[in-house]
Amino acid sequence: MFEECERKQAELKKLFDELDSRQAKYNRIIELGRSLKPMTDSAKSDDHLVKGCQSRMYLIAHTENDKIYFEASADALISAGLAALLLYIYDGQTPEAVLKCKPNALNEIGIPGLLSPSRSNGLASLFKRMQLETIKLL
Repeated sequence: MFEECERKQAELKKLFDELDSRQAKYNRIIELGRSLKPMTDSAKSDDHLVKGCQSRMYLIAHTENDKIYFEASADALISAGLAALLLYIYDGQTPEAVLKCKPNALNEIGIPGLLSPSRSNGLASLFKRMQLETIKLL
């Protein structure tokens, strides 16, 4: 039912498969954060601010051809990397996939074990915000 979402998660897992240390995984997350396309300053407004993140994180969503597209920005590289992980999975997915396909790959990669409790809360807050933005666009 969510083949594309599951395929994206399998791809994401492959990006981390060869990494055998916590530091290597952490560095990969930061590297992914650097890959986020820059968000305009005007988009970095309070209505796009993701509450519950340790750093300032912004999220924008829009629909096109019955798919949801996201943009994210954060003032900390690790937060930007966490956003990049979720965007890798959910950007360009159907609304149903965003709402119902859980990001299980993150647990399988061991992401929660790399994060402080506040960063874990931020990741959960971002995912909830992505789902909320999806509901708003429906």
